[in-house]
Amino acid sequence: MATFRKRGDRWQVQIRRTGQPNLSKSFVSKADAQRWARQMEAELDTKLLPHDFRRLETTTLADILRRYRNEIIPTKRGKDIETIIIDAFLRAPLASLKLSHLGSQDFAKYRDLRLERVRPATVLRELGIVQHALDIASKEWGFPLSNNPVKGIRKPKLGASRERRVHAKEIARLLGGAKRSRNRHLAPAITLAIETGMRRGELLAMRWEDLDLKKGILLIPRTKNGYPRRIPLTAKALEILKSQLDRGEERPLPITEESLKKSWQRLLKRVGIEDLRFHDLRHEAVSRFFELGLSMPEVALISGHRDPRMLFRYTHLDPAKVGEKLAAGIAN
Repeated sequence: MATFRKRGDRWQVQIRRTGQPNLSKSFVSKADAQRWARQMEAELDTKLLPHDFRRLETTTLADILRRYRNEIIPTKRGKDIETIIIDAFLRAPLASLKLSHLGSQDFAKYRDLRLERVRPATVLRELGIVQHALDIASKEWGFPLSNNPVKGIRKPKLGASRERRVHAKEIARLLGGAKRSRNRHLAPAITLAIETGMRRGELLAMRWEDLDLKKGILLIPRTKNGYPRRIPLTAKALEILKSQLDRGEERPLPITEESLKKSWQRLLKRVGIEDLRFHDLRHEAVSRFFELGLSMPEVALISGHRDPRMLFRYTHLDPAKVGEKLAAGIAN
């Protein structure tokens, strides 16, 4: 039902419906406010006809998230992490709200509280999962949500992208230490990460049947964004893969993710390198591809980035090398 209030020299109208977002607008004249209210109520009535909105009164956000966790997340590559995120979200007071009382303001409050404790990227991931769960509930499970309340809030802005480059001396120390590691696959993993720009999970999932040594092409069938890609391999990457093949290994890198993580952490302590993540090797690779003169589509072909903005976040060119190119161009 619409309510009208005179505030100053304007009329404010507000429409509230169970299971629907609150609508409000201001007008100069009351007649305009009433006309708009009638139009909005007619549209809402049309939307109400085919649906049973009682489901919104009896279903909580937690009910949706549990179903999403049990039915949808198992089909995803990041199922383990997303399950942890959902389980944590279920403990938040917000999860106990009925869908009929769930609004954007609830998620805005959750966002602000979380930002006091964790990084914006973490909050973005959490909200993204919940947003997708509500989309599935609306589009596939028959819940008559008129809109997705998560979409209506401001998303946290990511901070400045990480600009850690791996210097040549550091790479030498890493490889020197890795060759002395009990994990004999650590050094090949580091080199391949720098030469290919592949993610850790992609490196460990490599299969011999996806490798064409003659053409120097590797198929990556399963990727983070769900799009398979074929990447060209450098001479050094091919050399490493051939040496692994000569060992008779079942896979190019037959180790677990946990094994690689622990070996990496021990290596950093052993060689005295701080603030370096294995994922930084991917950043280094992408930056090097650009410094070699590859175009953005060519780098995206290798890295798998589909959003140019994300590709830019991964790219940290060396100003000195850019200056060398400029000097060479001026000299010519």
